[in-house]
Amino acid sequence: MKRQYKTTGDFGIGNMIHVIHMSDDVNKLNEFYHRVFGAYGFMTVDVPSYLPPEDRWASLLMVGDVCIETMAPNFPVDVNKPVGKFYSKFGQHLHSVGYKVEDLSGLADRLLEKGVYIGKPGGGKIDKLDDETVYFYPSPRDTAGLMVELCKTDMPNDPKDHDEYTELMRLYAQHPMTIDRFSYVTLGVKDLDSAVATYVDIMQAVPIQDGIDDDMQCKYMTVQLGDCLLQLTQPLEMDSDLGRHVEKWGNCIYSLRWKVLDLDSAESWLNKQGVRTTRPRANLIACNVEDTLNAPMFFTNEEIPGDPFSKNA
Repeated sequence: MKRQYKTTGDFGIGNMIHVIHMSDDVNKLNEFYHRVFGAYGFMTVDVPSYLPPEDRWASLLMVGDVCIETMAPNFPVDVNKPVGKFYSKFGQHLHSVGYKVEDLSGLADRLLEKGVYIGKPGGGKIDKLDDETVYFYPSPRDTAGLMVELCKTDMPNDPKDHDEYTELMRLYAQHPMTIDRFSYVTLGVKDLDSAVATYVDIMQAVPIQDGIDDDMQCKYMTVQLGDCLLQLTQPLEMDSDLGRHVEKWGNCIYSLRWKVLDLDSAESWLNKQGVRTTRPRANLIACNVEDTLNAPMFFTNEEIPGDPFSKNA
């Protein structure tokens, strides 16, 4: 059965088409996701694809119900291109997310009316979206630090759009990682109230849950943006991993979190694959970023109150 996408807002922000993990070597990233998660590569995996406007290489892989786009800049790095500029600043790091939007022109008009800078593929400002432009990037300065690609086309050959999608998810549940589904992307921010206003008032995200996570030393608001959850988090202590990340990078994508069926199985498998782990609390696994190519990753069996994607919803 195909995935039935949920949308938010007046313009139909829907499928989160990918999360981008940036490195200097796409094949290195692909090997990691295949080996550790049993990732299913569905586009340009054996030979990564090159996109001239962005001067970068990439592949697409599924890890449960989320698509990871593994990406590297072309070398020598062109710092005048957005991908090269990001890599020159952040190096190996989580880069961005992407969404399919039903009415991209309408969303562009709304963002422009709200004073949001939107950029062309490959760089340059958009003052009015034309019919030929199929995707754009709002400036992270106006999205509380999140790099987000908004596009009007489906991801070609997206496994979520195939009848075999539910079978793929069944296979992931049987893998030693026992992935049930993707939980959320975490965005680390300096000012939670300001970030919430950006997403709720401008992006029309739906508030789900707020609170304080003592173990992660942060206060947060979890919102639904399209067919995914986004957790906005402000560190309460700068002497924490999230705090150090926010202090170093400012508002920026921080981590990925999955819900698993068997925490002990997942942790045992991660350790066998050379990924060191800790337990901030009994039902939360944190991976050592040195072993996950500098992408903080968490695994839990926790349910989120009010989660529209819960099987109990």
